[in-house]
Amino acid sequence: MSRIDTIKSNQVKLNKQYKQLIEQAYNVRQTDSALSDITEFKALKLLNKLNRLKFLCREQINTLI
Repeated sequence: MSRIDTIKSNQVKLNKQYKQLIEQAYNVRQTDSALSDITEFKALKLLNKLNRLKFLCREQINTLI
């Protein structure tokens, strides 16, 4: 696998985890606000990783061109 393929597969995996965490945070918002905040914080950390991978992928594509 090339670097771009590895980055893309990591993006897909992290995006799935991010969506699950956001949904979980939304579902427990009314019953347990502390758990909702913790879950949302974890989702934001994953979003930060996704943004970094997006930047790396863009850099790899630009160097190939």
